[in-house]
Amino acid sequence: MSYRLHYRRYRLPFRSPVRTAHGPWAEREGVLVRLVNAAGQTGYGEAAPIPWFGSETVDEIEAACRELGEAVDDRRLDAVPERLGCLKNALGVAREEAVKRTPAQTHLGVAALLPAGRAVLTQIGPKAEAGFRVFKWKVGVGDLADELALLDDVCAALPGGAKLRLDANGAWNRRQAERWLERCADRPVEFVEQPCFVPPGGTSQGPALRRNDDLLLGLAADFPTPLALDESLTGDAEVERWLGLGWRGVFVVKPALLGDVKRTLGRLAKAKAVVVFSSALETRLGAKAALRAAFAWPGESRALGFGVWPLFADGRFDGPYTGPFLHWEDVERINPEAVWNALS
Repeated sequence: MSYRLHYRRYRLPFRSPVRTAHGPWAEREGVLVRLVNAAGQTGYGEAAPIPWFGSETVDEIEAACRELGEAVDDRRLDAVPERLGCLKNALGVAREEAVKRTPAQTHLGVAALLPAGRAVLTQIGPKAEAGFRVFKWKVGVGDLADELALLDDVCAALPGGAKLRLDANGAWNRRQAERWLERCADRPVEFVEQPCFVPPGGTSQGPALRRNDDLLLGLAADFPTPLALDESLTGDAEVERWLGLGWRGVFVVKPALLGDVKRTLGRLAKAKAVVVFSSALETRLGAKAALRAAFAWPGESRALGFGVWPLFADGRFDGPYTGPFLHWEDVERINPEAVWNALS
């Protein structure tokens, strides 16, 4: 099938910087794509890379779109290289947007995102009153001792029966991770996300990556609190690699970073993996595709990591309001064309 390809690069400031162990994240960059087939049917997709995870850059995506040109067909789109996984994702979504979907669930729980540092204590109460019972706290941002000292206060502030997810964004070394996991053992921590991480690139990437793999596998075996992979899952190949390593912890999957979402999720489902679907802080256009994947998941449902909105300074780009639950009809109500037009 032949198409006309159009694309728009964006740079959208967040309402306030997102604090992570990688530093403050003040704005989102990405590329929206639009495909129009010979019958005039239009589909949209979003390439939302996170380069420090190891994805391609926005510049590389824009250059690839420029090289493809306006007149494309399925053969040329299929030939986009695997290293441009976010772009492959966007083009695949645009080609299949009109496909009718039947969700495996009609609603899914959502984890409330808590800020780093002492500000966390001001947010738990209001979110608990709103009905949230799963909370995600960003750690590895401030002083280790200060954050450890806060853990008991955070746990005490949680409503009865609630679960806490700790997201370190790969900030810790072995000893720091062990200190945290020792403290988590008898506390209501659902899992610790990405305690250690080797950033992509560099001549020592191979040996360093193997050491990091061994460290994560060792920590997972030595402590009762489950671990989750996030930054380690750059794309389809890394998901396959960790399945091959026998990872029995949690896979935090950002569908926006997968070049072949259907195939990779199929492998995870076949392996009976524990999967948590998470936002890549994309716009509502990309969020629709990611959430469709989450609602189609046939395995055990864990609270979504999509409690991120309101996120953008311009609210037209935010995804659907996420209370403690998100409903399928809220996802299907998203109009990709409106997001496209908002960039004009």
